[in-house]
Amino acid sequence: MAENQFDVAIIGGGPGGYVAAIRAAQLGLKTAVIERSHLGGICLNWGCIPTKALLRSAEIYHNMQNAEEYGLSAGKPGFDLAKIVERSRGVSKRLNGGVGHLLKKNKVTVLDGEAKLKAAGKITVTGKDAGEVSAKHIIVATGARPRVVPGIEPDKKLIWTYFEAMVPEKMPKTLLVIGSGAIGIEFASFYATLGADVTIVEMLPQILPVEDEEIAAIARKRFEKQGIKIMSSAKLENLKKGKDNVVASITDKDGKAHKITVDRVISAVGVVGNIENLGLEELGVKTDRGTIQIDGLGRTNIPGIYAIGDVAGPPMLAHKAEHEGVVCVEAIAGGHPHPVDKSKIPGCTYCTPQIASVGMTEKAAKEAGIAVKIGRFPFLANGKAIALGEPDGLVKTIFDAKTGQLLGAHLVGAEVTELIQGFVVAMNLETTEEELMHTVFPHPTLSEMMHESVLSAYGRAIHI
Repeated sequence: MAENQFDVAIIGGGPGGYVAAIRAAQLGLKTAVIERSHLGGICLNWGCIPTKALLRSAEIYHNMQNAEEYGLSAGKPGFDLAKIVERSRGVSKRLNGGVGHLLKKNKVTVLDGEAKLKAAGKITVTGKDAGEVSAKHIIVATGARPRVVPGIEPDKKLIWTYFEAMVPEKMPKTLLVIGSGAIGIEFASFYATLGADVTIVEMLPQILPVEDEEIAAIARKRFEKQGIKIMSSAKLENLKKGKDNVVASITDKDGKAHKITVDRVISAVGVVGNIENLGLEELGVKTDRGTIQIDGLGRTNIPGIYAIGDVAGPPMLAHKAEHEGVVCVEAIAGGHPHPVDKSKIPGCTYCTPQIASVGMTEKAAKEAGIAVKIGRFPFLANGKAIALGEPDGLVKTIFDAKTGQLLGAHLVGAEVTELIQGFVVAMNLETTEEELMHTVFPHPTLSEMMHESVLSAYGRAIHI
């Protein structure tokens, strides 16, 4: 590849990178994406999308097992693990091709190779499309990878990261999941639904540590009811690998030692940004705890170099990366976008039950010294939830008692990952409780619980 000159060059073709590239092209900027592996990044190929395909298979299997509750008979349900995995990989492959089509449609140049910053405005590409790339603006969107903790290094056979957990060759009868964030909980839910005996070890007192305490407690009860064993405030002392199993030594919250023998272990102790071998140090780009430091427009401390997505720090979510990419290139193009407000970025966990949240938790609001009004509405009081056979869950809303500002919303239960966007829109529009109270929600729907939760915060709930 001869030297190519671009307005914007983006290192990484994941959700942040490819979305930024498309938006840059729409704004008339000559744009290139340099990707060393798969377009769509981890999310599309090994994260968000394929895990949702796996979880959908588990959900349908669960419903088949409980068909009699709905007056149905389907015989004895079973599953083919290889076909479940095959479907998941097929979904990713289809979307991967779609990303390539979108970039081509928008006349974005895609370069296959590994990029390294040579100097301000200069990138060296090694690999299939080796050569030099010049660009006035360079956006680093290299994503993140599983964090490796000494003593529980994944070996891809007995100790898995989410990569191996997505493509199991056989179904483990027993499974230990280390970490109870979104990744750990989703895989625990998937394998438990398909019949594995699952144990979760979490060093903190609360599972789902970033969620509201009340929501996490409800989720925990549901998980334990499903047969998942949870050890919180626990310390994993060591793992001893056998021929086809692992013995885990764990100290529980009371200081009691336990030894658990399992077929497989999933390490889900977080992720770390891919900042190595990019030339960042040589150029003086500031990093902090494995991620690149940026402002609300994606700018680093070095002019002309930007970062978006997981490599730019938490929350490490695909939709956050996409939004950061759009904001970054709109600013580059001379626009005046609003800086990214992380307090209005929703988080979703697609286990059973689903969990979704945006904004401040009750604890965070009170610690900030804000007088709050709290609204709660249970799924048990909603007609659609009962009709669906999903009566367990809660919608919780948090308002500033003085101004009526919606500070946060936290949901657990069926389809809440599809409901949360209503509260996100409301927060972005700076909606008050009065406007939400006067909004007409359709009946019968799960969304009515959102309305009732708002009413509940002000002592006006109707159906409870």
